[in-house]
Amino acid sequence: MARVSLDEAVVARLEKGGERFEVLVDPEGARKLREGEDVDVEEILAVEQVFRDARKGERASEQAMEEVFGTTEPVKVAEIIIKEGQIQLTAEQRRKMQEEVKRQIIHMIARRAVDPRTGAPHPPERIERAMEEAGVHIDPMKSAEEQVKEVIKQLRPHLPLKFEEVKVAIRIPAKYTGQAMGVVREYGDIEQEEWQQDGSWIAVVRLPAGVQDDFFERLNEITKGDYESKILEREKVEGP
Repeated sequence: MARVSLDEAVVARLEKGGERFEVLVDPEGARKLREGEDVDVEEILAVEQVFRDARKGERASEQAMEEVFGTTEPVKVAEIIIKEGQIQLTAEQRRKMQEEVKRQIIHMIARRAVDPRTGAPHPPERIERAMEEAGVHIDPMKSAEEQVKEVIKQLRPHLPLKFEEVKVAIRIPAKYTGQAMGVVREYGDIEQEEWQQDGSWIAVVRLPAGVQDDFFERLNEITKGDYESKILEREKVEGP
């Protein structure tokens, strides 16, 4: 049963074979489907019907669907329309979705990039200001991953960026290892690990340079400062 209401749905439109086909769909669900996520198409349709003109309620003919899509099954046709067609967002829907994707892009850059002049990560607010100065346009129907490289290209004249990874050795006392291991896996990749006779945990971790301050702060909170760390190397990497 469809979960999106008619009030929240937008038109997805595809013109093909000299015909126009439309369905009413949840905009966020449509974006996820276009990004390749596993989405139940039935759940994001307001009605399981294919229209020639959704606003007028004019249905597409089964003959036209069969000729263009090779099926008259509404859900199968709807999936093609959503993936290949245009999503007609309202101004408010577009703004909200743009803000969400923009927030994700800023997070990705802040996590992986540092200021080459200081070696410190750029605060999200600084990245956002640079995006505004650069006139960066965010497509609400594309994922952050699809757009971040182009955004970085536009940012470079306005914001010095260097992408680095750091390799860190840490030693965590036995009584903190449970929580600490969760934090380590959240922030980076464990390249080596070893348990000591006293129950302490030693690990070599690779993580984005932009998160190292947060990483150490989290470990400090968990262990109350009772841990050891050493940066083994820094390596320049390509952007996200």
